[in-house]
Amino acid sequence: MQEFLMVFALLIAYGAFHSLLATNSVKAFFLSLIGKRAYLGLYRLFYNAVATITFLPILAVIAVDRGDTIWQVDAPLSYFLFAIQILGLIGLTISLLQIDGMRFLGLKQAAAWLNGDKLPLIEEPLQLGGVYALVRHPLYLFSLMFIWPSATMTSALLGLNIAITVYFILGSLLEEQKLRQAFGPIYEQYQADVPWLIPFPKLGRTSKPLPKQTSD
Repeated sequence: MQEFLMVFALLIAYGAFHSLLATNSVKAFFLSLIGKRAYLGLYRLFYNAVATITFLPILAVIAVDRGDTIWQVDAPLSYFLFAIQILGLIGLTISLLQIDGMRFLGLKQAAAWLNGDKLPLIEEPLQLGGVYALVRHPLYLFSLMFIWPSATMTSALLGLNIAITVYFILGSLLEEQKLRQAFGPIYEQYQADVPWLIPFPKLGRTSKPLPKQTSD
């Protein structure tokens, strides 16, 4: 139980810090500190680098002490759980390939800054097809499919998984607020037609055609 609480608390603190870096006030501080062009070119890469580095201590805590075993699943059921994890990994890869991965990591913005190219980059279009027609947040769905079907679950891993799930839920809600502001009726119709995080058919409803996206 101690390991569960420690890892859960660490990840909640991590999520709060990670979310703080995404607030407008912190972004405005860095904008005033380094200037507009450097901010547009480097902040996303800095944000992801900090997120990665600050996650490492949590993994180190789990590696040192995973805690008591919560469940242990043997074959052949363990093979089924492993298959779900593989499906989650494949889905996660497809989800990343459907978006601009270099932009997502911040490398594309950094390259534009170094090369003297125009910033900000052209707005990335809203993804509506492929796995994004299955759920609105496939990155979260497939990540959960990868972390939860573990044949061996310890108290530390359980704390990690629950905290990640809470973080994904809250993150998706905040993300949708930004997407509604950015895409307006297009995203609102997308919300009406496509499930949030768990794929299920919407029976008895006829989808309206999505408004066309416009490019600048």
